[in-house]
Amino acid sequence: MTIDQIKSLLKNKISNLDIDEKINAINDIRECLHEMSPFNSEPVDFVKWIKNDKVGANDYNPNSVAPPEMELLRHSISSDGYTQPIVTWNDSDRFDYEVIDGFHRHRVGKECADIQARVHGYLPVVTIKEDRSNRNDRVASTIRHNRARGKHAVESMADIVVDLKKRNWSDKKIGKELGMDADEVLRLMQITGLTEMFRDTNFSEAWSVGYISGDEDATSG
Repeated sequence: MTIDQIKSLLKNKISNLDIDEKINAINDIRECLHEMSPFNSEPVDFVKWIKNDKVGANDYNPNSVAPPEMELLRHSISSDGYTQPIVTWNDSDRFDYEVIDGFHRHRVGKECADIQARVHGYLPVVTIKEDRSNRNDRVASTIRHNRARGKHAVESMADIVVDLKKRNWSDKKIGKELGMDADEVLRLMQITGLTEMFRDTNFSEAWSVGYISGDEDATSG
C-alpha cells in the first residue's frame, strides 16, 4: 500500500467519526508518527489536543500578565488562532496535565467562550521530557520560559529560589538552571529575609543600598 493510499484510507475512516473520536484518532496517529520521527526528542514534534478540564495550572508560576496584555493575548488567539502550544507535565497528582508554560494561553482557552467553542473545549499541549519531571526541574523550566520573555515577578522568584535551596540545589545549580548570576541568586534570597541562608557571603560592589532597601529606581530594569 502506498503512502497516498494510506492517507486516503485514514481520511475516509476519520471523517465519519464524531468530534471527540476524531480528535482522539488524530492524536493517536500523531503519536505514532512522533515515535518514528527523527525529531522525537523534541517536545514540539508532538502537539496533541486535550480537553481543557484535564489541564490545570501549577502552584508556583511567578509570571503575571496585566489586564491590557491579557486582552491582547485573547485578541491574538481570537484573530490568529493558537500559534503556540501549552507546555505541560502529564504525571501530576492534581491534573492529568499540569501547565509548565502557557498559563495565560490556557486561561484564554478555558475562559473565553468564543475561543473555547472554536477549539471544541480542547487545548493544544506538548509535554516536557520525562527526565525533567521532578518538581525542581519543572519549576526551573517554568522560570526559564518566563525569563526568556523577560517576565517574572521578583517576590515570587525569591520564594522559588529559597524553595530550591531548601531542596538541596546549590547556588551554582540554581544560577545555571534559572539563568542567573551568583549575585542575583543571593539578592533574591535576601528579599525573602532569610539572612541565615547567606550570612557568611560577601556581596559584590555591584549591589547598591538602594536596591536592598527597595529603592524603586534601583529595582527597575
